[in-house]
Amino acid sequence: MPGSKKVTPEQASAEREKKRRNLAIAVALGALVLLFYVMTMIRIHP
Repeated sequence: MPGSKKVTPEQASAEREKKRRNLAIAVALGALVLLFYVMTMIRIHP
């Protein structure tokens, strides 16, 4: 629909959810990398 540039509350909420999901994924990946790094360090330096 042309001319309807207004963001509805539903769309704004969806954007926030997407940001939160991306943040959660980034945190999970960071934790995995950190865990892998620590495990590797322990394995290399017994």
